[in-house]
Amino acid sequence: MYPEHPTTSHPRAAVEVHQPMPLTPTVAAPAPLVAMPPGSVPSVASIVLPDGRIVTGYAINPVQPDPVAAKPAVSRAAVNIALGGIGFAAVCGGLILLTTFIAALTALITQLITLAAVIFGGWIAVQIFSASGPKQRATVNIHKAVIKRNHFHG
Repeated sequence: MYPEHPTTSHPRAAVEVHQPMPLTPTVAAPAPLVAMPPGSVPSVASIVLPDGRIVTGYAINPVQPDPVAAKPAVSRAAVNIALGGIGFAAVCGGLILLTTFIAALTALITQLITLAAVIFGGWIAVQIFSASGPKQRATVNIHKAVIKRNHFHG
């Protein structure tokens, strides 16, 4: 399964070891002195290296990135889709209520028309059958009438 180790030996490569060389200080013109307020002078730190040398310098504070506005836990598109769904559901509910209202209004109008027909028909019946004007009627006493062989004898 695994390849066999080669039996021939490879020549070993020579290893070079590099030792760090100290930098020779260059003589430069002294930097101009700039007045700094006492609160802004950075602190000086000294470090002892393993070989006994001491390195002194200013401590560098890590750079803090600018605070980024907190991202919402849910993306803006997802929020818009959810709001659209809620709005659609509200509209559907409103449409159901609207159709229910229209059906109830139709039933009310139908009942009002039926009531008006009954009242108007009753008024017409009263007008026809009520005694208005001179009476010209023939009164027939049914008790004295005789019906023989399907013929009325009054």
